[in-house]
Amino acid sequence: MRTSTEIASLCQFMTQEEAVRAVARAGFDAFDLSMFDLVRYDWATGEATASDAPLAGSDYVKAARRLRQIGLDHGVVCNQSHAPFPVRVPAIRDMLRRALECTAEAGGRLCVIHPDNDSCAEKNAEMYAELLPFARACGVKMATENMWNWNMAEDHAAPAACSSHEDFLRHIQAVNDPYLVACVDIGHAEMRGLHTSAPLMLRTLGSHVQALHMHDVDLHHDNHELPMTLKVDWDGVLRALREIDYQGDFTLEASSYLGNHYNAENVMEGVQRMADAARTLANRFERLKKEETV
Repeated sequence: MRTSTEIASLCQFMTQEEAVRAVARAGFDAFDLSMFDLVRYDWATGEATASDAPLAGSDYVKAARRLRQIGLDHGVVCNQSHAPFPVRVPAIRDMLRRALECTAEAGGRLCVIHPDNDSCAEKNAEMYAELLPFARACGVKMATENMWNWNMAEDHAAPAACSSHEDFLRHIQAVNDPYLVACVDIGHAEMRGLHTSAPLMLRTLGSHVQALHMHDVDLHHDNHELPMTLKVDWDGVLRALREIDYQGDFTLEASSYLGNHYNAENVMEGVQRMADAARTLANRFERLKKEETV
């Protein structure tokens, strides 16, 4: 069972290249290539502007290959990636093919592309269908993810694309192609107001689940904290993963953890704790498999 982590949170303190080295030094097996900065998006104003990030420039292929080589030199690989969002923004939508291409050049075989939160399965299927020929050419699967909106009046999460187990399955079935799979965000599935749970979502999706975003929440907010520090029932999650014979990696998306608890001087301590948490969960999962054979 390989362990991995997103690198966007590390890039608060270092470059992408340094982040790949840090992931390897901490003991992860792989890195999740975060590409949120392919476009600069202001959530307050809704404005998108050009980015000066290496993967957004004209030498993006060279930059992606450089990340791949750094990983190989230090004993880690790119296992998956994350495209920018929200996909309803034209400038971001235009970068989705680049995200797929960069994933391939970095060595990844799966790219998480959010659905449009406020679109139905059939409408989101149109976006994924448009991308399918390019994804196949790159040899990179797309993974849709369970999302959420927010009910301001009642102060809890509200339905969005793929937020329930039933709607997530509808999204997968609407495309009905092996190049669209499911990335289950464990924390999102445990937020109050969405009327689902991570184990239920995993069991409903079954073999469609080929990637994970693993982080902990207080069962209310989208905390993105370190697994096993808040309220997610990780034993229940692991049992569900075992029941569906999950074959993918354990990828952390504890993207708030480093910024909440560490600074530039001690950030490697945090990255090490992330790697240890991922390995602990992976080992517990492996023990479940062994117990079934005894």
